[in-house]
Amino acid sequence: MTDRGGSRWGRGRVALVAFAVVTALTAGGVWLAQTPDRASAVDAAPKTSAVQDVKEDGQPSQGLPVVRDCGVGAPESKPRVIMLTCSDVAMVATGIRWKKYGAKDAVGVGVVQVGKTAAGGGTEAGFPATFRLYGPKPVRGGLAFTGLEVTYEGSTPLGDTTEMYNLA
Repeated sequence: MTDRGGSRWGRGRVALVAFAVVTALTAGGVWLAQTPDRASAVDAAPKTSAVQDVKEDGQPSQGLPVVRDCGVGAPESKPRVIMLTCSDVAMVATGIRWKKYGAKDAVGVGVVQVGKTAAGGGTEAGFPATFRLYGPKPVRGGLAFTGLEVTYEGSTPLGDTTEMYNLA
């Protein structure tokens, strides 16, 4: 009887390991399928009256520093959309109107759109903010801003009034 009980324990462990492997592979597939795609991020983001025509392409750089979305996107001057969380596209700066766009920094206003997480948690919302690009450095043969400071006007998605993002 002890042999039979031992083999049942072995079969149970094999089933448990198989379940864990299938679960891990499934979760990994869902995570990898969440590629940062700027157009779909804007489509998925909640729409507010402050955000209009956010897919409009930026203007030519005219020798000024550009922005590379998530550090790898096509160089764009005066972008109207910047992804803030590149790994899951849950936070996107949209509808940006640039008040100043110079060689050392740029200042604009817009809305941070916060979407639901991949797991379905959270709520969709928009938060008015001021955006400051800074730290221009040579990147791939051109000059690009390497940092973004977001200052919220009122309520904030993460509880901080100011957040810093690395664009390089």
